[in-house]
Amino acid sequence: MKRTNFYGTGNDSFTCENCCCVVPKLAGSYRNHCPRCLHSKHVDVVAGDRLATCHGLMRPVSVEQDSKKGWVITHECHCGHTRRNKVAEDDDFDVVVALS
Repeated sequence: MKRTNFYGTGNDSFTCENCCCVVPKLAGSYRNHCPRCLHSKHVDVVAGDRLATCHGLMRPVSVEQDSKKGWVITHECHCGHTRRNKVAEDDDFDVVVALS
């Protein structure tokens, strides 16, 4: 499925619904998960479209090293939707390592 619509920059600050951490914008890229607990939110059907109706919390379930993207976290929603997200520079690497 290809992206059909993209709303705004998508790089807004937010408060994590899992750990209540205030998460700032990510310079030079898009923030899609909390750097402290690595949880995300199910808001997209296709990256950036903001068309998901679930809006459930997506927990980090695994991490792997991708030859092109570097470290990548797999998030899973309670509805079964999964999404892979690149680890950000300011993510808590101890939490990333604990997933591996």
